[in-house]
Amino acid sequence: MSGAIVVQHAQTLKKINDLITGETDATRAMEGVVRTLEGTFPDYSWVGIYLLHGNELVLGPFIGKPSPHTRIPVGRGICGAAAAEKATIIVDDVNADSRYLACSTDTRSEIVVPIMLDGKILGEIDIDSDRPAAFGAEDRDLLERVAALLAPKLPTSANREP
Repeated sequence: MSGAIVVQHAQTLKKINDLITGETDATRAMEGVVRTLEGTFPDYSWVGIYLLHGNELVLGPFIGKPSPHTRIPVGRGICGAAAAEKATIIVDDVNADSRYLACSTDTRSEIVVPIMLDGKILGEIDIDSDRPAAFGAEDRDLLERVAALLAPKLPTSANREP
């Protein structure tokens, strides 16, 4: 990872930490995270947060083209797979992954990062890019840290797994 990327990610993480720490409203915290990520990284063409309600991921704050996938069952699509596996998934070419639920013909790659607290899925950060293989280890590291910062702000009773 280049020095410039390290600095950019550190600055972004600090900005998001400051934003989340100072925010008492979960929706505003999520909106701030989405806005910061989309505004900082040009390859992040769609940025959204899904929250877990029962066995379904429900779209929360997002920036980008409207998605037809506002509710995704756990286990379906890349988002559902990440929730079921409780693991980050990076897809370099969404057209080559049978799990991909098409949202935009422009999307080429995707990263989905679970938001977890005490081993339970609360939701996830979902980011699409119009560039193939746009996400790497540095994105995974940054977004997993963002998810860990965001998790304590999210409501847990309605969003925890049954």
